[in-house]
Amino acid sequence: MLKRLDKIRFRGQKRDEFLDLAESPNASDSECNDDIPVKHRSSLKDTEEQRDPAGSGMLTMSAAPIQDYKMTDADPLSEVKGHLEIALLEKHFLQEELRKLREETNVETLKQELEKEKSKRVDLEQKMNDILRSRLEDSPPPPPKPQVASLNGTGDKQKETFRCRIWKWLYERFGVYIEDFRFQPEENTVETEEPLSAKRLTENMRRLKRGAKPVTNFMRNLSALSSWHSVYTSAIAFIIYMNAAWHGWVLPMFLFLAILRLSLNYLIAKGWRIQWSIVPEVSEPMEPPKEELTVSEKFQLVLDVAQKAQNLFGKMADVLEKIKNLFMWVQPEITQKLYVGLWVAFIASCLLPYKLMGFMIGIYAGIKFFIIDFMFKSCPKLRDKYDTPYIVWTTLPTDPQLKERNNTTLSRRQMQPVVARSGQSTSMSCGIGREEESGRAYNTKRGPFHEVFNLSENERPLSVCENGWRCCLINRDRKMPTDYIRNGVLYVTENYLCFESSSSRATSSKKNKVIKLQDITDIQKYKVLSVLPGSGMGISITTPSTLKPLVFGAMIHRDEAFDAIHSQYTKIMSSTAAPTVTNPET
Repeated sequence: MLKRLDKIRFRGQKRDEFLDLAESPNASDSECNDDIPVKHRSSLKDTEEQRDPAGSGMLTMSAAPIQDYKMTDADPLSEVKGHLEIALLEKHFLQEELRKLREETNVETLKQELEKEKSKRVDLEQKMNDILRSRLEDSPPPPPKPQVASLNGTGDKQKETFRCRIWKWLYERFGVYIEDFRFQPEENTVETEEPLSAKRLTENMRRLKRGAKPVTNFMRNLSALSSWHSVYTSAIAFIIYMNAAWHGWVLPMFLFLAILRLSLNYLIAKGWRIQWSIVPEVSEPMEPPKEELTVSEKFQLVLDVAQKAQNLFGKMADVLEKIKNLFMWVQPEITQKLYVGLWVAFIASCLLPYKLMGFMIGIYAGIKFFIIDFMFKSCPKLRDKYDTPYIVWTTLPTDPQLKERNNTTLSRRQMQPVVARSGQSTSMSCGIGREEESGRAYNTKRGPFHEVFNLSENERPLSVCENGWRCCLINRDRKMPTDYIRNGVLYVTENYLCFESSSSRATSSKKNKVIKLQDITDIQKYKVLSVLPGSGMGISITTPSTLKPLVFGAMIHRDEAFDAIHSQYTKIMSSTAAPTVTNPET
């Protein structure tokens, strides 16, 4: 309490600076009474001095002890006055703190929410009562009973109270379940997306691989059964299946196998070591995850995961696009087979009994799985000729294949009038005209080939690389990242090696690279990084104008490109001394 008083004294003004409590409007009656006697005594003292001026010295000497007594009497009064002032100040500060606390705690809003909840509860109770009353009104009246001689008002009241108790008991018992059937609008929740992380990406890929492992093992065992990997196991499975299909027990057999598999999984979960597989499982070594990775390791990790994700998404997209094109009559001759097969199955299901249909389908599935598929896998030529599902699936095009076909047909249609016009000229001019027209007809993405690389119209890509080879040019003489690596397409003509950069916006750009085959001094096979497309394979070209060799890396068809460049180079340099050509992969 003393600490609190000192704190208040420090925070407030000094006691001498405050007004007298009797003059302040907020002072109480007791505070005024404490000050009035003091003033009254001083006035009496003045009147006595006026009455007896002559004996003032005598009076003063005799009044000295009385004044001391009065001074000792006034000390507790001044102390009480100070305590009252301190109490008033404390009250003032406490009121200020209480006001701040009320502002901070939204008492009014809480009261309003409480009132809303109370009103909702009252509405719900009223609705439940209305529903119960409507049910009572809709219910048929009870059968008439023999009237009792005396029916008074007390009996009716007892019945009403009994009914109210029953309905109350029913509401207490089943009201909670009725509330569960209230229709509420669905809340649209937005899931928070995680930021990109190399560690998280690799962990998700490993989880996907572990989750798909049971499915891949099951499919591998089915393929081993069909290809008779274990002769005894496949023979036993074939005999059991055909016996079950003959007696109509195919569905119970599959259900029994599912129950058996779940039972084995239960024993494995309890700690039993049970391993049964037709094909022996190959356990891949699991590398412990590193806590801290360098920048190069992170980059290579992201590239590995991105390559796997790209291949996986590509396969899934191929399957979905083939199914879509099958049902959308993209190739009518293939979809027509499916259409006829569905009609035959529909007519057979309407005419034949289901038992006979199940028997036929079971026998055909066993023969197809164990015998026909084994013959087709062993003899690929038979499969290419007579395996109808395989032929249909392989001939179904994907969307990129359809786009490529449309582009080729369009280019052929554009080439026909050019060839017709060139056939009307003489033989020599026809030969020259054909070369010129072929050079003009071939265009790159940026425009005509000779305009893109500032070459003569006779220069055009060889037949081996009409579409070019996708690659990236690594110029190690440059230090800027934008000039160090460029993505693009590599072409080979009769006299030049041309690289078209994908980042070049104009038809003729400085970012494109043209190398004369006669200026090449060395050609080598080169390996950049194994994580790049084409396992990082590339070609290294050395010229006098470059300090370090130019590397065309990330080439999927590296060997084909190397053979084409080397053969054309040897044709040109046959008359002169050819440079050293080596094939080691560095």
